[in-house]
Amino acid sequence: MNNFSNNQVNFYTVTEKDDTQRLDKLLCKILKDVPKSYIYKIIRNGEVRINKKRAEISSKVLINDLIRIPPIETTGIPPKNNTHIPNAEFPILFEDDAFLIINKPSGVACHGGSGVSFGVIEQLRKTRVTDKFLELAHRLDRDTSGILILAKKRQALIKLQELIRGNKIKKHYLALTLGCIPENTRIVKAPLYKYMTKEGERRVCVDSENGQYAYTTFTILNRYANFTLVDANIKTGRTHQIRVHLQHIGHPIAMDDKYGDFDLNKQLIKLGLRRMFLHAHKIEFTHPITNVNISIVSELPLILKKFIQDLAPLK
Repeated sequence: MNNFSNNQVNFYTVTEKDDTQRLDKLLCKILKDVPKSYIYKIIRNGEVRINKKRAEISSKVLINDLIRIPPIETTGIPPKNNTHIPNAEFPILFEDDAFLIINKPSGVACHGGSGVSFGVIEQLRKTRVTDKFLELAHRLDRDTSGILILAKKRQALIKLQELIRGNKIKKHYLALTLGCIPENTRIVKAPLYKYMTKEGERRVCVDSENGQYAYTTFTILNRYANFTLVDANIKTGRTHQIRVHLQHIGHPIAMDDKYGDFDLNKQLIKLGLRRMFLHAHKIEFTHPITNVNISIVSELPLILKKFIQDLAPLK
C-alpha cells in the first residue's frame, strides 16, 4: 500500500504530478491494494480530509494539499479484483500530441468502479502502452455513446478542464424523448442534487435548495407520434444532467433505466430498442495548445438510426 501503515492515520502531501487530480483517482494510486469500493466508502463517510476539511469523491487536489487517510481496516475487505482487462480498439475521431478523441460505444463504462471492473480508460492504457499519460478529460454515462475526450498530457488536461469550467466548449447530444414536446426550443434551468439510494446507487434529482446550478437547451429536431428527437446543448456539466432535466419536464429519454418510464421501456425492447437513446453527437472548442478550432461529429449509431426511421412522423 505504497509504504502506508494500515493500522494508523496516514498523511499524504500532494505533489506537482498529482496537481488537479480527482481525489478518488489519486487515492486509488496511493492505496494500490485497496478495492475502489472501499476507497469510495471512506471518502463518502467523511474519513478522508483535505487540509482538515471534509472531501468529496470528485474533489480536485492541489499542490501541497495535505490529505488525511484513515486507518485501513483490512479485515473483511475482499481482495482487489484482478480481472483481466482485454485489449480494446475504439474508433478514433481525432488525435494529436495533446488529445485523443474516440467514439465510445454504449454499454462501456468510462472507468472501473461501482461494480464495473474496467472501462475505456483502463482498456486504452493497456492497449496504448507508448502513451505515458492518458486521462479522461470528461465522462459519459455507461449507456451513452459518442464523443469522449482523453488527454495525453497533463497540461492539455488542465487547460481543457479550464475551458469546460468556463463554458467554452459546446457539447451537443441527441436524445429521443417520450411524448411530444410542443415548443421548438425548451430551456431548462433546474438545479441538480446528487444522492445515494439505500442500495448504494448514485442518483440525481432536481432540488432547488440543495442542488447545483444546471442549464440545458433542448432544440426540437423531429416529432413522431409518441416521441421527440431533440438536440441537447448543455451549458453546465452535471451528472446525469440531460436525463434528469428531460425527466423533470415530463419527457424522459427512451430506454433510460434510471429516470425513464419503466413500463414503456419494456415495450420498446420488443420494438427493437435495447439501449438508452442518448448520444454525444457534436463537440466544438478552441484547442487550448494550438488555438485551432476543433469541431468533431459522431453520427448516430445504426441501431438508433434504424429505430427512428421506423417511427411514424407526427402529422
